[in-house]
Amino acid sequence: MKKTELLAPAGNYEKLEIALAYGADAVYMGGKNFSMRSAADNFTREEMKKAVELIHSQKKKAFITINIIARNRDIDEIIEEMKFVSSINADAMIISDVGLIALAKKHAPNIKIHVSTQANILNEETALFFAELGVDRLILARELSLNEIMGIRTALPSKVEIEVFVHGSMCISYSGRCLLSNYMTNRDANRGECAQPCRWNYSLMEEKRPGEFYPIYEDERGSYIFNSRDLCMIEHIPELIEAGIDSFKIEGRMKSVFYAAMTTRSYRKAIDNYYLKNEGQEYNSSWLDDLSKTSHRQYTTAFFFDESPKDTQIYDSNSYIRSHSFVGKVLEYNKGTGIAKIMQRNPLFEGEEIEVVQPNEDDFIQKVENMINISGEHIVSTPHAQMLYYMKMKNTVEPGTLFMKKKMEEKNVV
Repeated sequence: MKKTELLAPAGNYEKLEIALAYGADAVYMGGKNFSMRSAADNFTREEMKKAVELIHSQKKKAFITINIIARNRDIDEIIEEMKFVSSINADAMIISDVGLIALAKKHAPNIKIHVSTQANILNEETALFFAELGVDRLILARELSLNEIMGIRTALPSKVEIEVFVHGSMCISYSGRCLLSNYMTNRDANRGECAQPCRWNYSLMEEKRPGEFYPIYEDERGSYIFNSRDLCMIEHIPELIEAGIDSFKIEGRMKSVFYAAMTTRSYRKAIDNYYLKNEGQEYNSSWLDDLSKTSHRQYTTAFFFDESPKDTQIYDSNSYIRSHSFVGKVLEYNKGTGIAKIMQRNPLFEGEEIEVVQPNEDDFIQKVENMINISGEHIVSTPHAQMLYYMKMKNTVEPGTLFMKKKMEEKNVV
């Protein structure tokens, strides 16, 4: 059996490195234009070329997003982007626009084509239409049930792969095709500029009573009638593998390095466990525990097991759950002295306990003490953004190891 691919987000070069270190088989990323996550850092052409070389050196795959819904004014620049992607030998382009698929075949024939979830593939006929165009992979709409996914898999030629999202933010519109942001803020969600008005607080106003707002909420803070929970399928990896899905995709190019590490590692463990155990029935609750330490909304399995689920929306809050803070990243480690060089990511104080999260070794708890700044002076805190400092580690660590600490308050309103 071909092993299911784990596909992780890379919003910038640092997140790319972390995703690879923590177990991704492939990563997806965008250039500075034509990507559905324009607010992410994204990659310059020089960075993208360097990224593809790094990915291929590890025998992994690089997928480039050119998945906006294009206008005439975009076409010439998109053709140049496709030629560039072809020149650096990326593995695939993620495209939603049918016209751009034709352009890709003409101007970058050596690159595979993955049809974006923005194309809203919800049925067998649509899937077969794209298959007949000669695409290599379909990223199915997030509104499909597992039974519907299995039906599409059965209908498709075996050479056409299917990819589904297994984790991350959901959208109230069909796979992101939303006009709410454009209408309210003139930021087009279909061109990667969504302002996420679905997360805002709303009240009701009657036509003949302008300025009189009526509450339609469940508590005093307002109503969040469009606010979706986050998808989390970590408990259902065996069912998804057995459905014939070729690639599991994690959403989150705009999320943190810590998120990239924890989500990639948890799904890596779950996928590997399935193939090691064959039957894949042994579930480890620590995988969900680790996912819950990242900033997230309440979790849901969305439409996978219920085509009309009642638990996908959050009605009483637009809060994220944030139980832990990402406080540091190991840049270097001296095995002789046991001292690590660390970059600060949030303030840390002497005497606190941190959880040390590693790509390939067991996590451990360490008390913070004997921190030294780059001038060799003892310090009791790390107050400056991304400051460098040194600390002796309790156990051996590797570059890319992350530090986190438990927060006093578990919820913060966005």
